[in-house]
Amino acid sequence: MVTEVFTRKYCDPHAVNGEKVEATESIQFAWDGTVREVDACEACKKDYDTRFEPLLDYSRPVKRRRAAKKTVAADTAPAESTPAES
Repeated sequence: MVTEVFTRKYCDPHAVNGEKVEATESIQFAWDGTVREVDACEACKKDYDTRFEPLLDYSRPVKRRRAAKKTVAADTAPAESTPAES
């Protein structure tokens, strides 16, 4: 005899209000330096995505800053003018 066990995951944001809505998605977020996960329904996942847009869309690689030309020119200018003054 085979017994099947079905476990349902319920939406955690709805469970706070006492509602039982089946969860189909999961939301991951960082909390106190660790990655946490919450079960959510499609509506809650969509609401979360609209409120917290991913930072990846706005990110860009950081470029190394070059030294300003004024400081390079100022360092070489006094060396050239010193022999002319003597």
